[in-house]
Amino acid sequence: MPHRQTPPRTPDAGGGPRTALPGRRSLLLGTAAASAALALPALGSAPALALSGRPRAAWGVQSGDVTTSSGLVWARSDRPARMIVETSATESFRGARRRHGPLLGPGTDFTGTTALRGLPPGEQIHYRVTLADPEDPSRTGEPVYGTFRTAPVRRRTDVRFLWSGDIAGQGWGINPDIGGYRVYEEMRRLDPDFFLCSGDTIYADGVIKPSVTLPDGRIWRNITTEEKSRVAQTLDDFRGNFRYNLLDDHARNFNAQVPSVVQWDDHEVRNNWYPGQILDDPRYTEKRVDVLAARALRAFGEYFPVSTLSPNGRTGRMHRVVRHGPLLDVFVLDMRSYRNANSPGRQADDQQGILGAEQLAWLKRELARSRAVWKVIAADMPIGLVVPDGAANFEAVAQGDPGAPLGRELQIAELLRFIKHRRIAGTVWLTADVHYTSAHRYEPERAAFTDFEPFWEFVTGPLAAGGFPASALDATFGPRQVFVRAPERANVSPMESPQYFGEVDIDGGSGELTVRLRAEGGAVLFSKVLQPGRVGQ
Repeated sequence: MPHRQTPPRTPDAGGGPRTALPGRRSLLLGTAAASAALALPALGSAPALALSGRPRAAWGVQSGDVTTSSGLVWARSDRPARMIVETSATESFRGARRRHGPLLGPGTDFTGTTALRGLPPGEQIHYRVTLADPEDPSRTGEPVYGTFRTAPVRRRTDVRFLWSGDIAGQGWGINPDIGGYRVYEEMRRLDPDFFLCSGDTIYADGVIKPSVTLPDGRIWRNITTEEKSRVAQTLDDFRGNFRYNLLDDHARNFNAQVPSVVQWDDHEVRNNWYPGQILDDPRYTEKRVDVLAARALRAFGEYFPVSTLSPNGRTGRMHRVVRHGPLLDVFVLDMRSYRNANSPGRQADDQQGILGAEQLAWLKRELARSRAVWKVIAADMPIGLVVPDGAANFEAVAQGDPGAPLGRELQIAELLRFIKHRRIAGTVWLTADVHYTSAHRYEPERAAFTDFEPFWEFVTGPLAAGGFPASALDATFGPRQVFVRAPERANVSPMESPQYFGEVDIDGGSGELTVRLRAEGGAVLFSKVLQPGRVGQ
């Protein structure tokens, strides 16, 4: 049986053995420091510049964009501090390697990311972050611990990852009565190699109220902060939105054990936004979406470890390839920053589409170059689901016309044709966005556009937001809804409907890829096994 070069594995509900979870230190992962910080009144705001004592990393740690030999580690301080990261093959940190990271200060909201290079492939990496007073390096805070596995270089090593999206949406925030974001603990116990967050990582346009009355009379209570009491417009507002999710113990523990691959969608800025949009929403004094998006991107880059963004989010791009050894490449799309305006989507010629010409060329080039067995296309929106924007316009790719491709569908048709004619095997589409879970198989014999090979698209979410009824399918690319689980009414709270996430297992021996759509509580709702080496599935 193929195996990792890591500690012995224990069985789980995911259908295969996994590495045993790290020991107590890695399980705590700095929770004591973080939990203590939650009692501080200043937690929801920027740190003060003149504080006594030693620097503290009360917001936990994160790792991201991990490859065979590298990764990024993130932390936030409560005051100016130098970030120091030590790595080791063991929890004892004997023979640890030390790296001096950036100076954390107000320019990045006291956050920072340190790049780790030269790591051994396919190994469990233990790390600890220590913050040092820049004026007196001997004055250091308590270290905060984390761990991750580097990607393997051996073809026969299994891979597991999870994906979902949509966090703290529709007014459903961190509810202490139900234990906060419990689904994060459930995902952590599956011990994935990484988590793909498919966008809507925050709801910058969504207010979190202290309480909400449910239809059955029960009361939903939220932890609240100043920044979540209004829509985000200033840079500090956006930063506060990203901090909000880190108030949850389960989210911090998950972040410290599971590296992330993160993309954005609309709610990092505002619902259904597109470049150049001018708002008519009375809640906003800043009407230019481009200004809001620039602030959101900067905060995003400050609060997530993303290899293609600068630490302060001012430069770089969201789309990238994260290579996870010989079995898997993840193609992270940005279907927000380059799109044209939302419209009825009936244009017979549309070069910009939803990806923009440059990103489409990049995606085709990288797919053709990839030698990975599986090529996961991480889309922040589904292809065939009809997502309206008002009475006449559409937000995603599909626009409800079952005929030949028009509008943004033209770009997708071009991409699907390219995949077929270049014989690119092993493509699978994963997404979130619509707040329910489903599996779609796209088949040319059912489609108006037929010049492509069959493929699968899997949808899941929300992770911590309201649930919504299933959307209609557009027949242009011949999708067949093989499975769906969705509420019957809009904005069903997490107390009334389970949250959803997906699991992907790739067997190192056979190369088979298994997708499981999961519901919070442990249920596997749907499972599909895909065979390697095929252009169509």
